[in-house]
Amino acid sequence: MVANVPATQQVKKNGLLSKLKSMGPGAIITASFIGPGTVTTATRAGAGFGYAIIWAVGFSIIATIVLQEMSARLGVVSKKGLGEAIHDQFKQPLLKFASIWLVIISIGVGCAAYISGDLMGTSLGISTLTNIPAHIVSPFIGVAILFLGLSGSYKLIEKLMIFLVIVMSVTFITTMIVVKPDIGAVFAGAFIPSIPTGSIIMIIALVGTTVVPYNFFIHSSMVQERWTQVSDLKEARWDTIISICIGGLITAAVLITAASTMMGMEVTSVADLSIQLEPLFGSWAKVFIAIGIFAAGFSSAIASPLGAAVAISSVLKWEGGMKNKKFKMVFSGVIIIGIITSAIGFSPLDVLLAAQALNGILLPIVAIYLFMIMNNKQLLGDQRNSTLLNVIGAIVILIAIFLGGYSLVDAVQVYL
Repeated sequence: MVANVPATQQVKKNGLLSKLKSMGPGAIITASFIGPGTVTTATRAGAGFGYAIIWAVGFSIIATIVLQEMSARLGVVSKKGLGEAIHDQFKQPLLKFASIWLVIISIGVGCAAYISGDLMGTSLGISTLTNIPAHIVSPFIGVAILFLGLSGSYKLIEKLMIFLVIVMSVTFITTMIVVKPDIGAVFAGAFIPSIPTGSIIMIIALVGTTVVPYNFFIHSSMVQERWTQVSDLKEARWDTIISICIGGLITAAVLITAASTMMGMEVTSVADLSIQLEPLFGSWAKVFIAIGIFAAGFSSAIASPLGAAVAISSVLKWEGGMKNKKFKMVFSGVIIIGIITSAIGFSPLDVLLAAQALNGILLPIVAIYLFMIMNNKQLLGDQRNSTLLNVIGAIVILIAIFLGGYSLVDAVQVYL
């Protein structure tokens, strides 16, 4: 059958358009990490250090691709999510029990703590245009996301996330082009790593907002909705690489725009960027940035409860995916927490600090779990990690340990 397919059709099938059409689970990961936190961090990085630390965005994208490719490969080959694989990895009861509850508590608390900020960030886009307070808008957005989760439709979420990635790409990349950055300085910042005085915290923040622990759980589970054969791995890899690179380009575009228009300014919110763009966009500046902020916030607000529900249902081996009633209960619980806390304008500082500390511990631990599982010959056979991937993975894990340790120490210092 394959031999009878014209060469022109085969070329078309393997072309760029075909690769773009394969985007799906990877786009969900991109939409997840491009949230209000990432956009605000990139804006502050550009305003504070110009083009000098663009390389940190590139590094974070490489690290994310490495880990997310492992997650996708795990799901396609083993037909297991990362949580389920962690559950089955250990035969010793104490290790199994500790691993399961570490995932449940860390991911659950982290997502519940951050959902309020995600909803408030989404509302900021609407508030910028309407002057309606964010705490009034956010509950309505939360209810919309709640119904989306209760639909139990993976395809609906996938299509929505792809649309939001397109909106963010058009908004932020177009903005970057219009401000006409210094191309030479951009390339120097991207390919000649430097660490300006006082920039280390910002560099860590750029990497930390991109490499998100619960995305490993989401990816390994969601790929199973799209691909079921080992022969599909090539397509799954292209989905991962293209989607995450687009996410990196969006982050870099925000940083470059801020470096071009806000250098030396103090940034209190990403909405400040619209003020600097008014000479270029006029009255449309506020609209343009508001659309980008809304898309970033909405995608991240979907991902927080989705990450909690996927991780917990996977590690507890609940069947039925997004249609499982217990899955929907976890999703709903996280969203309801966000609706309540954002509606009353509550800033749960202690909870956020605890979540930051837990995520600081969780990032390297989940990365190590993933690394161990990806070397399990019984589970993955010939698709387990190669020596090269193990070396690259080990480097990424060491960096994750550093980031996690810094995150933990930073949270404790703020608390004290």
